[in-house]
Amino acid sequence: MAAPKVAFLLLNLISILPLLVSSFSPDRPTDRRILVVLDDLSLKSSHSLFFSSLKSRGFDLDFKLADDPAIAVKRYGQYMYDGLILLSPSTERFGGSLDVEGVLDFVDSGHDLIVSADANASDLIRNIAAECGVDFDEDPSAVIVDHSSYAVSETEGDHTLIAADDFIQSDVILGNKKIEATVLFKGIGHSLNPANSMVLKALSASPSSYSTNPSSKLSSQPPSLYGTAISLVSVVQARNAARIMISGSLDMFSNRLFRAGVQKSGSLNKYEKSGNEQFITELSKWIFHERGHLKAVNLRHNKVGESEEPSMYRINDDLEFSVEIFEWSGSSWVPHVSKDVQVQFYMMSPYVLKTLSTNGKGLYHTSFKVPDVYGVFQFKVEYQKLGYTSLSLSKQIPVRPFKHNEYERFITTAFPYYGASFSMMAGFFIFSGVYLYNK
Repeated sequence: MAAPKVAFLLLNLISILPLLVSSFSPDRPTDRRILVVLDDLSLKSSHSLFFSSLKSRGFDLDFKLADDPAIAVKRYGQYMYDGLILLSPSTERFGGSLDVEGVLDFVDSGHDLIVSADANASDLIRNIAAECGVDFDEDPSAVIVDHSSYAVSETEGDHTLIAADDFIQSDVILGNKKIEATVLFKGIGHSLNPANSMVLKALSASPSSYSTNPSSKLSSQPPSLYGTAISLVSVVQARNAARIMISGSLDMFSNRLFRAGVQKSGSLNKYEKSGNEQFITELSKWIFHERGHLKAVNLRHNKVGESEEPSMYRINDDLEFSVEIFEWSGSSWVPHVSKDVQVQFYMMSPYVLKTLSTNGKGLYHTSFKVPDVYGVFQFKVEYQKLGYTSLSLSKQIPVRPFKHNEYERFITTAFPYYGASFSMMAGFFIFSGVYLYNK
């Protein structure tokens, strides 16, 4: 009986080996295998443009129904997927072993997540969003209404189809090409948890928008969400480089809104195609590390005129420091070019802070004099910039004082003391002569 069991286990291990081999790698950070969890399999056709965009960029999508009893992201202690897309806003409970804790562990392990909600958002989806720093409107019947920045439509008369164009100002997150057309949004809004500094608004509502039940009359109390405090789409970059996108609209991923023409109320500009496809595509490139992922290699330091890295420095030594920084382009590593990378020579506080020069090929370098303080120092590079993965590098090096035989025979700064000593000696002899021989 033991032999069949062993054979069964080997077959299972062999079956998941390709999945484990293709997982997230620091050398190739782009996610490749993505689990897509759906409320209904009809979303595969109604949102096919979004899925086709991912497939065309080399992603392997595995579609599962939210209540599939076999759904799982981990097997034998290893993650089978690099990314997770939850297009199941009304699901109260996932099938299989997936739950809120499992989703959060997935992100904590450095993997990426896209969550979409709508007016039927369940407590499950709201809890996942809340753990990521996003709070949806507590009123389950509330949606975003805007009587000024709505999309002109013959069928939508309640102004819940929003024409939004307040994008995050970052070429890293949304790409270099400007999104000209407005984005169509129909769904629920959310606010950002002020205690979470890592969550950002990728698409904000206009000052005239508010969250309410469009079928009910407005009460005397102001709505809980209104104005620019409302975020329609938010993004998070965790400290472990995992990236998260949270949207309050499932429809904004749909083929219907991808292809729909749009005209914003009060504007003469009419676009044959909304900005949804460009916005979602560019944002998904950032989420799945096709853009904005940095790595630093070859951190080096040495004395000026030497090539070997010393075991310690002496105070007032002249040294050179260099590091190479590259950015992932989606298919290869390319040099990262920036003018704001700095190095600190640090002991309790920075004694030296220098902006690094770059040769445009990924090499950053500088030179400086070791401060006239001995102790255990660190070379530190802390690089945090909107849209990029953060870099935190450090290398420890001791600094010693001069040895007794390394001081100059006569120290220039001590000349006043030398002069004082000799003048006192001369004064003593003059005084002694005058005192002894003067009657």
